[in-house]
Amino acid sequence: MSDLPGLLAVAVVDINSGVALASRSNSPGINPETAAAYNTEVVKQKQKALVALQITDEKIQDILITLSSQFHLLKLNADGTKFIYLVVSPLEVSLAIAREVLRANIDQIN
Repeated sequence: MSDLPGLLAVAVVDINSGVALASRSNSPGINPETAAAYNTEVVKQKQKALVALQITDEKIQDILITLSSQFHLLKLNADGTKFIYLVVSPLEVSLAIAREVLRANIDQIN
């Protein structure tokens, strides 16, 4: 992932603890360890919402947060225990490419 153009930060996050198991930042303004904890809460709240809405036949694949100058993507692994947190610049990489990079690498974190 270090070769992804526009990569600002990346982390592999354990959903149970909110701890970044591995991380890298190419931007001094983004702390992936802090983001990991907060984004874990985003995932957990969405999981609770699915239960509350009685949507039992669906699983979260990814969550996209679009900022004015950044894409933040959360891609969950197959069993929903970890996710990759990726931050990229939309000026340097398309959303489609960022999602493809995540899809191609998610199985490595099981």
